[in-house]
Amino acid sequence: MIYSNKQGILLESGTNELEIVMFQIGRSTFGINVLKVREIINPLPITDTPNNHEHVEGVICLRQEVIPVVNLAKVLHLPESKQPEQDKFIITELNKMKVAFHVHSVSRIHRISWEQIEKPSELSQGSSGHTIGIVKMEEMMALLLDFEKIVVDINPDAGLSVDRVKALGDRQRSSKRIVIAEDSTTLRKLLQDTLSAAGYECLQFFENGKSAWDYLSSLSKDEIKSKVDVIITDIEMPLMDGHHLTLKIKENPLLSHVPVVIFSSLITTDLYHKGEKVGANAQISKPEIVQLVERLDELVERN
Repeated sequence: MIYSNKQGILLESGTNELEIVMFQIGRSTFGINVLKVREIINPLPITDTPNNHEHVEGVICLRQEVIPVVNLAKVLHLPESKQPEQDKFIITELNKMKVAFHVHSVSRIHRISWEQIEKPSELSQGSSGHTIGIVKMEEMMALLLDFEKIVVDINPDAGLSVDRVKALGDRQRSSKRIVIAEDSTTLRKLLQDTLSAAGYECLQFFENGKSAWDYLSSLSKDEIKSKVDVIITDIEMPLMDGHHLTLKIKENPLLSHVPVVIFSSLITTDLYHKGEKVGANAQISKPEIVQLVERLDELVERN
């Protein structure tokens, strides 16, 4: 069985909705944003590769493309499959990489609002921090996983790097004020380090789009001029996603002139139009931090 997300994908932009594919590992139910899913297939023969990370089973060849296979049961410290005939590979694309995630079964797609997703407490997500949200539905709850963190934990080179910014050379300190909406604690810290290294030190962080919007919409015209020069937002965030945040900013007469940069692992050729429709001034794929800094340089010069 092969499933393609082309038919089920949300066509609207900025609705604060998403579609998630529900899948199971052991007795637990998890979800992944449809926008990250390229297809779902029955397992293919896996080729072992030397010096694999313990969570990587090997690689598969899918239509002449070599794709690594990550065993999610091992990542999450859950039991291996008891019914391997039901196992599936979820082929994803994130951070400009294709990765196959080995799961035990796939159920269905649900369309939900980001308002139905709560940020997990430290107690509920455990020490690994692989959960970015708890999906609340009438008949069930599911955990929304941080697939980018799973990939970066396996391959740190796939994440943000201060060294890449330092390679740009010595930079002058900028007084431009940047508002950042990013739900990941890890990525907030990395953005703090990398943007500071790039000379941008006036940074104000919010852990989701709603918190950022509450702050921005509370400002007067004069306060906006003195406190906000550029806005950076992730896409996937509990309560309000980055597309919806961008749309609200661009529809607001006092804020519409402020440049918005979407910085997300979901920036792909197929999905770039979603950011365009909500009025984003730039869209940069994680982890292209140098490209983000260079685009910021261009935007602050114009303002």
